Amino acid sequence: VSYSHKKYDDSNYDVGFSANARANNVFLHMVNIKQHGHLKRMENYTDTRFHNDLWQIFINPNDWKLNYIHVDYDKWVTKDRPEFAQPCPDVYHFPLLSKKFSWHIIHELESMPGDVFEGSGINNDARLQGGYENVPTVDVHFTQINFQQEWLKVLRDYVGPIQRRVYEGYSFHGSAFLSFVVKYHEQGQRKLVPHHDHSTFTTNTALNRQGVDYQGGGSYFIRQNCLVRDVEIGWTLIHPGRLTHYHEGKEITRGTRYILVSFNDP
Repeated sequence: VSYSHKKYDDSNYDVGFSANARANNVFLHMVNIKQHGHLKRMENYTDTRFHNDLWQIFINPNDWKLNYIHVDYDKWVTKDRPEFAQPCPDVYHFPLLSKKFSWHIIHELESMPGDVFEGSGINNDARLQGGYENVPTVDVHFTQINFQQEWLKVLRDYVGPIQRRVYEGYSFHGSAFLSFVVKYHEQGQRKLVPHHDHSTFTTNTALNRQGVDYQGGGSYFIRQNCLVRDVEIGWTLIHPGRLTHYHEGKEITRGTRYILVSFNDP
């Protein structure tokens, strides 16, 4: 039995296959109880990226979730607030992204021509609408790599449901002022001074391993006198951005630390 059929073009291969099967007296018993596979759309894959799958959340959402959402995420999305880990007051902790996502986004950024982090970490920042950053970090904005819309979908589909669980009475509006990957390095920026975030709530996701890839580091919430360190890859801290949770990035003493930060609902 052939996949080709003179009456049907490539977009109707399933119809052509069925027609040929009937013509050859091949009996087919079809059930849809189990999923044995699916077609993957490939039209926006390019040869300019190492990890094209990162950009497929809109056209291949099931594959994207399988590859890049933490395997335990679905267990958390049905929990009530008291069941969430709370390492500091009103700072919650949950599994969001897979290790594969973390490795892929780091490799993608570090494999780009030149140094994609170069030129950041200073107050005068042309990437921002006002051209000035009060508390700069060495980072890459998702707008620089055409990933902002994909990340907004992650926030709406996967972070929003968690936010509604831990901060009752508020519902994520679906916007983010900035979403970016920060790079702390022993020979570059090692820490971040105390600051508030330009957000209603912030998410901060660990992309590599404290104690293995770097030493030191961590998020210190000053008013709460509370340090969060040793966050597992793909796990996310969610906390208020303004007023109550003045915080700083503690100094790393060795290696390179990567985190993914998003200022949500500015």
